[in-house]
Amino acid sequence: MPKGFKRFQDQQGESSGEINISPLIDVVFILLIFFIVTTVFVDETGVEVEKPRAASQQELDRNSILIGITAEGSVFYGGREIGVGGVRSVVGRLLKGDDVPVVIQADRRAETQKTVQVLDEAKLAGAARVFVSTLGGGS
Repeated sequence: MPKGFKRFQDQQGESSGEINISPLIDVVFILLIFFIVTTVFVDETGVEVEKPRAASQQELDRNSILIGITAEGSVFYGGREIGVGGVRSVVGRLLKGDDVPVVIQADRRAETQKTVQVLDEAKLAGAARVFVSTLGGGS
């Protein structure tokens, strides 16, 4: 038998080939905790919208203020309805002098006027960069 390897022997003197997997389980759980803690969570608007398609597209930072507009014209931030009137206060509070982009996720069936109103309110709150979210791939 090579040096450094020992066989476990039970009380009758027979060798046992059992492997202790406790350290392996500990390592797996530590890795699981590590990946859960380091995962980047993306903020969502809190409502499902069907985005329109566009031929041009641009990737934005994950650190964005996301505002959703449903097909019925309701305006949401963080899963709660804020209305058009609440956009300026929410965006102004979240900007805090930073250059954070505001992304409007409007349903493709939402009225264009409602999207323009939300865009205007975000600009009036001090947002320098306001974008409308779309799906890539053209019409």
